[in-house]
This record gives sequence, structure tokens and C-alpha cells, in this order.
Amino acid sequence: MIETSSSPVQPAPIPAIVLVRPQMGENIGAAARAMWNFGLDHMRVVAPRDGWPSQSAVAMASGAGRLLDEAQHCADLPEALGDCDFTFATTARSRDLTKPIYSPEAAMRLAAEKIAAGQRVAVLFGPERAGLENEDIAQANAIVSVPVNPKFASLNLAQCVLLMSYEWMRAQGEVTHEVVEMAGTDWAKGAEVDHLARHYEEQLTEAGFFFPEHKVASMKLNLRNMWSRMPLTRADVQMLHGILRQMVRWKEKG
Repeated sequence: MIETSSSPVQPAPIPAIVLVRPQMGENIGAAARAMWNFGLDHMRVVAPRDGWPSQSAVAMASGAGRLLDEAQHCADLPEALGDCDFTFATTARSRDLTKPIYSPEAAMRLAAEKIAAGQRVAVLFGPERAGLENEDIAQANAIVSVPVNPKFASLNLAQCVLLMSYEWMRAQGEVTHEVVEMAGTDWAKGAEVDHLARHYEEQLTEAGFFFPEHKVASMKLNLRNMWSRMPLTRADVQMLHGILRQMVRWKEKG
């Protein structure tokens, strides 16, 4: 069932994604997928060129079809923004309008602050061919400008929605910037690394590696420092012990 803007809409702790006069159903569906990838599910569609509902949008939305089922279909922009307290308009082109301009990251941080304070926030995206018109942007409180290649500033509608949706997730602190998969092992303890360092030092000493005499102390210090710099797992330590033992056995057999 398609909601209309005449139905009461309860404020949700997410921004509303507003597609203004989208031209292709496929792009609407792709935008829905991009939204749902990052936890956004409130879409408003303003005067789509090919009518509403759109079967091509549903086909492209794949697993995000629910967003289209629940999307608000609005006749014009004032209708879509009637319950909003703050609106961002996305554009890649400079405009002759006096408005604050935010990066996507800063815009979504501000959106998170406003929504946390109980306000309703919307983000506008324009038609695929030329983007939002100045008359659309004049109804927004601020502009979001994506720092793109000035020689090719055009962003696909779904790409732009995905970018803003990702920044929304980042603003929630839900992005893990680095993780190490341990693959069934743990980080080596200090004692294990120390034992490895002594093993190599002993065998290298026996092999005559530390030479000449006046450099022995600094060579051993550098070797020990190397081991401490390496983020070794227990599996790494066991393998390095095994490598050295096998080399010694091979040498003794020879």
C-alpha cells in the first residue's frame, strides 16, 4: 500500500530521503537499495515522471522493495516537506543563492544532532538529467555539496543517495574503521615473542651472523627491536620457530 502525504507521519530518528521529480523507475529502486544498505527506510517521491507506483523501481529495488511500498507519494515539494523542520538540498553545481554549504559528512552530523533534538530532517535529491532547480533549493535550509572532480561533477541519483546514506551511518558511530580477523589464533604474548627473539639470537650467534665484534651489541639490539615492532600472532611465532628449526636440521644433515 502506498502512503500519501495526507496520512499522519510520526517523526522517525532518521532523515527522510526525498526524490524530486525522478525520471527513471530503475533509479528510484536503486536509491531504495542504497538507503536500506545503511539503515534508512523513509523515502518520499515527488512527482515521478513515469507515475507511481513503478514496477521498474520495484524490480531494481530487489530486497529493499518494502521502502517503495511504504514510500510517500507527493504531488509537489511543499507537500513533501510540510512536516520537516530542516531540509538539505544536494547539488554539485554552484548556485546564486545565499545558503550555508555543507560537506556530506558535516551535513549528516548536523542532521543527527537535529533529529536527536526531536526535529524532522529531509534530504533532497534532484532529477537525473540536471539535478534540483533553484526553485527547489530555495525551499531548503542548507546545501550539501559533494567534492567531486570539477571536470565531471555529475553523480548518478542512486550514487548520491548511497553517499549520503553512508555518511548518515558514520554520523551514528556505526562504522568500524579497522578490524583484524584473527583466523583462529591470538596475538602473541610478550613472553612468547621474547622466547622467539632468544631462539633466533642463539642460532644466529652459533652461525656466526653477529660480526664484526664491535657491531655485535647493536646488531642484537636491532634484531630484538625488529621483533617488538612486528604484530605477531601465536601462529606466526610457532611458524617462525619451525622455520628456524628446519633450517638448522637441514644444515646439520648437509
